[in-house]
Amino acid sequence: METKSIMIVGVGGQGSLLASRIIGNVLLSQGFDVKVSEVHGMSQRGGSVVTYVKYGDKVYSPVIEKGEADIIVSFELLEAARWISYLKKGGHLITSTQTLDPMPVITGAAKYPENIIEKIKNLGIDIIAADALALAEEAGNAKTSNVVLMGLIASKMSFDESVWKEAIKNCVPEKFLELNLKAFDLGKNI
Repeated sequence: METKSIMIVGVGGQGSLLASRIIGNVLLSQGFDVKVSEVHGMSQRGGSVVTYVKYGDKVYSPVIEKGEADIIVSFELLEAARWISYLKKGGHLITSTQTLDPMPVITGAAKYPENIIEKIKNLGIDIIAADALALAEEAGNAKTSNVVLMGLIASKMSFDESVWKEAIKNCVPEKFLELNLKAFDLGKNI
């Protein structure tokens, strides 16, 4: 099998590291060689966070170059636009419609870009945009928007739903398990 690449992008505190652990757990359970690389940046200050996940028969490096990502999962809309050049032709972009103002917008030095989804669609990119935050709140906790997006990515990958739920069980503390499984189901059923 050729190596496949997934990028998870967002802002610090959105749960991208848990998402990468869930995806890694799914892939390992299916017998793939998996490499994960986490680039935190200023994640603790609300800065950009990027996680690379590569899998296949044999993976030598977790790094994903521009034009290589089969799937990009974005937890924030501007991050989707920021990293779109890493998506390969024919790849899939899954994004939350949530917006978080970056520092230049907060200080008034810039304006948050408008019509991001339409601009991405106009590039001919397969994009699924969902209000993951609203679905997470429906599940019972806004912090589960990352797992809502795991439900969405599961719809683009050919692994059985039970494999994803087992990965969530392996990665989420027991006291938050039912909440996260509900969030996953809401994302999977979009």
